[in-house]
Amino acid sequence: MSDPKIIVALDYANAEAALTMADQIDPKRARVKVGKELFTRSGPQVVDALVKRGFDVFLDLKYHDIPNTVAKACAAAADLGVWMLNVHTLGGGAMMSAAKEAVGNTSDSPILIGVTLLTSMDKQTFDQIGLQGTMTDTVVRLATLAKNSGLDGVVCSAQEATPLREQLGQDFQLITPGIRPAGSDRGDQHRTMTPQQALAAGSHYLVIGRPITAATDSMQALLDIERSLED
Repeated sequence: MSDPKIIVALDYANAEAALTMADQIDPKRARVKVGKELFTRSGPQVVDALVKRGFDVFLDLKYHDIPNTVAKACAAAADLGVWMLNVHTLGGGAMMSAAKEAVGNTSDSPILIGVTLLTSMDKQTFDQIGLQGTMTDTVVRLATLAKNSGLDGVVCSAQEATPLREQLGQDFQLITPGIRPAGSDRGDQHRTMTPQQALAAGSHYLVIGRPITAATDSMQALLDIERSLED
């Protein structure tokens, strides 16, 4: 596939386990995500190993700090050869603009996206931390700020993809975790959709972890999801 829509979440505690799983996946048919635990334990070496295996790597570290610190971290991530990385939109416009300037805006630059509200967040948590308005309005507001700050897209729940697509256009990238094929365990995700629903709602890329990585045959599970998207 020239533009695989599925990003497999390599949520493992060490590089050996992550690379063992990656070796079961065709890099032409999926991208992979490296998150906080794996990167903290295994460092840039695991990203390098995945890139050398031919994978597009989404480095999911959600940078959130003062603009100068985030800019330097994003530049370092770009030097690793990642395909995509993210910052947290709650860091504000100046932070996001600095991050975009640091990674550049050429065809070789990584895609830079912003995290809006975590897909594990429910209304009770939203109210608990004192955010105002509805969750959807907050996501749209943060995503609009991200676009105005030069970012290429956002991480969001698939449930917010339609209003984001309507307001921010077709080219603004929407990356949606919390994707669960029909019949899958929801786990700790609250705002979920099936892969078919998410693409129909306007998502560009789908982050899928356990339904693939916990399957007896991970590549077959990936192919089954691909087939469901074609249907």
